Amino acid sequence: MLSHRAIWEALDSLADRHGLSASGLAKLAGLDATAFNPSKRVSKDGRERWPSTESVAKVLEATSETFDSLLSGGLNYNQNAGRRVVPLLGFAQAGSGGYFDAAGFPAGQGWDEVRFPGLGDGTTYALEVTGESMQPLYRDGDYIIVSPTEQLRRGDRVVARTQDGEVMAKILHRRTEKQIELHSINPDHPPRVFKPEEIDWIARILWASQ
Repeated sequence: MLSHRAIWEALDSLADRHGLSASGLAKLAGLDATAFNPSKRVSKDGRERWPSTESVAKVLEATSETFDSLLSGGLNYNQNAGRRVVPLLGFAQAGSGGYFDAAGFPAGQGWDEVRFPGLGDGTTYALEVTGESMQPLYRDGDYIIVSPTEQLRRGDRVVARTQDGEVMAKILHRRTEKQIELHSINPDHPPRVFKPEEIDWIARILWASQ
């Protein structure tokens, strides 16, 4: 059965085989550079978005691939836990306005990119840690792979951005309709409590490079 995740992973695999990012593949096919961005794969209200048949046809023509090779490549990519190209930005960028859409995905184009294990649902991206506030768990220069679509549970390590632009790596201690309580990774820092409307977005940490 062809699933939403399978078709996007197949396109990611095809891009990887040709030495391209998702945006590079889209441009090669004559599409908008953002057509295959992770933020375009799930709508703001959580509904799955599929690539159009026209987009897939243009990709196959541009890469001289067949539909069978597209799907088989995606299968191997999934089975072998292939490495995915994901957008990379620093915490300073994450705290600045205009870098994310309303769903917590990187917006626009021109990002740096890094390759990491094929984690998450295709909407993952990377943040580069700067400074020492997240030691001893995360050090300056570490990369954190996060997902804004993964379900959050108590005890998860998360990255949160406030409406004021503060970005922090924390542990989700409690989340209710009235407040969000985040505990610090560094025990020298006290817990933080926010009203839900004070938080712009929260993304679950899936993996770190240390």
